[in-house]
Amino acid sequence: MNVLTTADLALLAEARRATLATVAPDGRPRLVPVCYVVVDDTIWIALDEKPKTVGDVRELARVRDVVARPAVSLLVDRWSEDWTDLAWVRLHGIARLVEPDGVPAAVIPALRARYPQYVGQALEAAPMLAIEVSAARRWDASGGAA
Repeated sequence: MNVLTTADLALLAEARRATLATVAPDGRPRLVPVCYVVVDDTIWIALDEKPKTVGDVRELARVRDVVARPAVSLLVDRWSEDWTDLAWVRLHGIARLVEPDGVPAAVIPALRARYPQYVGQALEAAPMLAIEVSAARRWDASGGAA
């Protein structure tokens, strides 16, 4: 089910990062900035080689949250000192951990094209998070909520 509009996809393509919201075991939201790419209306989040507090990315709190409670939100925004340029899109969906052999062939080249920092990283060897978007809510200063 395609819930992303052309305007949603344009903002997702323009933005450099998003904030992923998962649900921690105590019910509180857990927020973390992420790098992402959209491939076939699925949001793909690399579990990259930036320094982590765990040895295996599967032990990251956000990954444990997704495995236990897969309902997530993703917020992407465009900030400007000129408030007539402000915009955001909030996506809701179901996330899953995808092992390397389940990642579609187009995802890694798309991530590397979007983030040059990934060119030297072994993305093929790490799992990723995938979000199937079920709802989107967008706002922009020119026309309000959409």
